[in-house]
Amino acid sequence: MTTTESPPRTGAPPRRAGDVVFSNLARGAGLLILLALAGVAVFLTVQGLPGLHADPTAYGGKSGFLSYVWPLVFGTVLAAVIALVIATPLAVGVALVISHYAPARLSRPAGYVVDLLAAIPSVVYGLWGINFLAPRLADGYQTLYDHLSWIPFFAGPPSPTGRTILTAGIVLAVMILPIITAISREVFMQTPKLNEEAALALGATRWEMIRMAVFPYARSGVVSAVMLGLGRALGETMAVAMVLSASGVVTWNLISSVNPSTIAANIALQFPESTGEAVNVLVATGLVLFVVTFLVNFIARAVVARSRIEG
Repeated sequence: MTTTESPPRTGAPPRRAGDVVFSNLARGAGLLILLALAGVAVFLTVQGLPGLHADPTAYGGKSGFLSYVWPLVFGTVLAAVIALVIATPLAVGVALVISHYAPARLSRPAGYVVDLLAAIPSVVYGLWGINFLAPRLADGYQTLYDHLSWIPFFAGPPSPTGRTILTAGIVLAVMILPIITAISREVFMQTPKLNEEAALALGATRWEMIRMAVFPYARSGVVSAVMLGLGRALGETMAVAMVLSASGVVTWNLISSVNPSTIAANIALQFPESTGEAVNVLVATGLVLFVVTFLVNFIARAVVARSRIEG
């Protein structure tokens, strides 16, 4: 009895035309993003380097570039940190309510409403902050000054208009809230049901189940969401420029009329009237913001990778 054996397969299996097209499009999109990022970096470097050693008159009365950019970096980071401190616990709480506590008939509309916050233009947030939020916070700042003026954050005197770095931070918190909430919600909903059911079967309460099963699984995703929100807060321009009454100083006082500015807001306010080396100085500050944002994202990737390994 003879048997015929099929010849062994050699080489990779043939790829479908659709797979080839999709793979090339995805690769091209990735390369395009890298090229755009490289183009921005090259532009900022070429146009910004002359601003590092410009004439002292281009620094607005400052002695050099470092003394000019340092208050802007301080204000940028301070406003972003205030926004994160306010938005992160609120966003995680809203995400938990939508994913694990609220019934479906309420969680879906709530999710849509939160997502719609991301579609509101920043100039609308600025108008809301300057015309609605700031005047209503002025009395609260006076109360903080009356009772907590011994804390450097509330040393005052309080701003009568409410246009302070704290108000700008609150506006930024509302702006980054939908980003952190949406990503955290999706990560929470991806938690394996078997893990949640096992925790409940062992007698855990719902909160204990979330703490032992949901949070460890979603830790890296929540960190990524927070870092994305931080990136949005660092680069926000119009809302901060409209709300903040900036003086270009370095201060921890959050309720005073004397406030540090941010890099993005300073560029938006100063660029229309700048010429010559003053433009190079503004571009140089944009390069600093680019580097700060890159470092934040690099650290975020490292934290996320470490969380996944530990998880």
